[in-house]
Amino acid sequence: MELVPGPASIAITEYYTLAFRLRGAPLGSYTPFPELEGFKKSGKTSTTTTRIVQGRSSTELTITQRYIAYGEGEQSIKPFQMTVNGVTVRSSGGTVKVGPAPMSSPAPTTSPANPQEPLQAVGDLDQLFGKPKPALYQDVPDHAYLAVEADRKAVYVGEGVQVGLYFYLQPSDQALLAFYDFSEQLPRLLRQLNQSTAWEVPAAELSATPDSVRRSGQLYLRYRLAEKIYYPLTTQPLRFPPLALTMTKFKMLKKPEPGVDGRLAAYKTYTSAGVGVAVKPLPPHPLREQVPVGSFQAQEAISRTSFRVGQSFTYSFGVEGRGNLAAVMAPLPTPYPGLDVYGPEVKESAVPGGGRRMFRYRLVARRPGVLPLDSVFQLIVFNPSTARYDTLRPGVQPRVQGAPPAPLKPLRPEDDPFYGPALAAADATLQPFDVYGQVRHYASWVLGALFLLALGGWATSKSKHTEQ
Repeated sequence: MELVPGPASIAITEYYTLAFRLRGAPLGSYTPFPELEGFKKSGKTSTTTTRIVQGRSSTELTITQRYIAYGEGEQSIKPFQMTVNGVTVRSSGGTVKVGPAPMSSPAPTTSPANPQEPLQAVGDLDQLFGKPKPALYQDVPDHAYLAVEADRKAVYVGEGVQVGLYFYLQPSDQALLAFYDFSEQLPRLLRQLNQSTAWEVPAAELSATPDSVRRSGQLYLRYRLAEKIYYPLTTQPLRFPPLALTMTKFKMLKKPEPGVDGRLAAYKTYTSAGVGVAVKPLPPHPLREQVPVGSFQAQEAISRTSFRVGQSFTYSFGVEGRGNLAAVMAPLPTPYPGLDVYGPEVKESAVPGGGRRMFRYRLVARRPGVLPLDSVFQLIVFNPSTARYDTLRPGVQPRVQGAPPAPLKPLRPEDDPFYGPALAAADATLQPFDVYGQVRHYASWVLGALFLLALGGWATSKSKHTEQ
């Protein structure tokens, strides 16, 4: 199966065509041909060709979609893909040059010299080629609208609010509307949803399939264009401006005709209302700037509940619930006599809007007895549902068994195999505190005497040399 691209240039009076060719297999199903900007669909044709080569026959089926250009000029064909019998094929697109209509020569008339020559006539090009006339189409009202929605009107600093950009339409509107240049419009819409004073995370993985909702008793199809969760960092309100989305809206032929596409492409822009979310400050607290906000519950895990003195074990403590996990920091262990704490290692399992965040420590107990972990670990959180600060503490109290290790015997110098005998043979006579000063004084006198002696020897040697 292969795609057959259209011509690189056509006259305004000619069809532009896209086709796919299927060989040796029956046609099951295929997705619609793409809507081309600057063109209008004008029916399809199918051609079946049977070839016999060396006694073997093969069948080739070609499905062709015809398009009519709205005007002259160079038109861009964007990349597209089609699925035929479950196989997806892609086209990289291209450009089409639509030129003026060719000049037609005067129509010959029947002459007595050639009575068998057929009569010819030149008619209006719109009638010949079916170029759409807006007067023949009507604008059918639709019930679609664009909306920016927040799941709450006010939040605390650090509390999450989910904001989504949705496009609603009723099932009967599907034949009237189609997304136009969506890959170019969506980045612009997302930029307008950004908030400089909030931490942003995706709310969920978006799907191209709409979900069904009811609004005022009416069934709507809702396209989720964007969904994010915002965690305000300051008390500045979150403000989302009105957004605009341009859609392709088709006008319908007033008098439908068999085999003729009864739609005329036009454009309609839908605008959403602006949305604001108030942000409330947290109540006073000494650690207000460091406290995570959310509906969290304490979670813990321990390798076992009974240990021996000096035996290491692992203990995990953390939170699970709804809130910004990135704001949950590892609790700082409170020093406890006879307990060594190492770590932690962080393990996180996130879901849209929350999840679980655990901190894994390695502990070594040096004393027997019940180990009160609730005195070592604690985590303060602010619960926006109750507007109160909660202190989350461990619930397990492991037991440490065994006798404490005997205190180390101090090492005495006389017990050393080398220094012991040397110390025993040393002179134990007490020396005055200034013994080093006296030695320095005597050394100075000895050095002075040696200098004078050397000076006298030098003088004697010089005088003898003079007498000679």
